[in-house]
Amino acid sequence: MVSSGLGLGLSGLPLSASGGQLEEPLADSVRGALSAAIANQAPPVPEFATLEARLAHLRWLGAMSDRLHRKKTDFQTRIEFLQTVWYEARRAGLDTTLVLGLIQVESAFRKFAISRVGARGYMQIMPFWSRLIGDGDPGKLFNMQTNLRFGCVILRHYLDRERGDTFMALGRYNGSRGRAEYPHAVYAAAKNWAHPDA
Repeated sequence: MVSSGLGLGLSGLPLSASGGQLEEPLADSVRGALSAAIANQAPPVPEFATLEARLAHLRWLGAMSDRLHRKKTDFQTRIEFLQTVWYEARRAGLDTTLVLGLIQVESAFRKFAISRVGARGYMQIMPFWSRLIGDGDPGKLFNMQTNLRFGCVILRHYLDRERGDTFMALGRYNGSRGRAEYPHAVYAAAKNWAHPDA
């Protein structure tokens, strides 16, 4: 499914609003760290220190599954997606609510979304990232876990570059750094995914 950019998401932004990610030179140490961060492709297996942490996760999973039902009607697909989002967001030290908001704005939860400039998948990853920090195969960006891992690692990278400034990091993710439309759209979408156990 190709996004024409004509469908409007929140705040009047095109659904596949990304693709403006800019290929910037990376220091070898940064490239190495990002490559290592995406290297382990083991399936997400959450670990919980306490029974209460596990129960909180299950409450979150149930609530998010109900909210996502219209976009992903198959129960198993929906649960696998949500567990992977939860795992990859936490692995990258990100807020799961923010990641779900970003996915809503970027692809409207469409696995095979392609922006008019070629960004791919749920988190609309530009193909150059597969060359910079992956194995060079941009086709793998349509794999759910690969796409979510790349997206979370890239967003974490931008957060680190922007010293924790989420607004600026989201702008960098979208290629619109310093402009308010995209970060505000993600913040608005994230409200749909807020939950006390997130």
